[in-house]
Amino acid sequence: MKLYIKGRNVKVTPALRAYAHEKIGHLEHYLDRILDAHVTLRRERAEQIVDVVLTLKHHLIKAEERTPDMYASIDMVRDRLEQQIRKFKTKHWDHHPKRNGPAPRPAHRRRDRPAEEPADAADKALRIARRKRLEVAKMSLEDAVLQMDLLGHDFFLYRSDQTGAVNVLYKRRGGDLGLIETVL
Repeated sequence: MKLYIKGRNVKVTPALRAYAHEKIGHLEHYLDRILDAHVTLRRERAEQIVDVVLTLKHHLIKAEERTPDMYASIDMVRDRLEQQIRKFKTKHWDHHPKRNGPAPRPAHRRRDRPAEEPADAADKALRIARRKRLEVAKMSLEDAVLQMDLLGHDFFLYRSDQTGAVNVLYKRRGGDLGLIETVL
């Protein structure tokens, strides 16, 4: 597993880098399919924040923790990632995809684009703050639920493997899931 550690508003000392490398690198013990891990250490006001994104072959696992101490944040994010890996392994190994079919593509590939500047005062109220491009992968509803859960998002866009239509899976206020199915 390749480990990338960077700091924002934080100087990444050799001791901090070694600690993060030891704690996050140990996750490979639980799941050997981790391709790389991107660790971002940052400070906002009095909080020390650690963001980690683990890249697997067809999934992403994300976690973030905030505490007053950076080392405690690293420990807590490692614990949360261990829980997510156990959950992923339980769900993934219980529901194997067909072995003879084509390999599934990654859920999405993102490229962040800079925000466009508004042309006049009327456009300032409704400006695009962030733009993403993504490849919509074909997957089953169960795989989409798993991927949305692993990413920790409130919604997930995917292409149905049964109909080929682009669908949106989202979390409702009561905690249930909703599904928007488009008609071709």
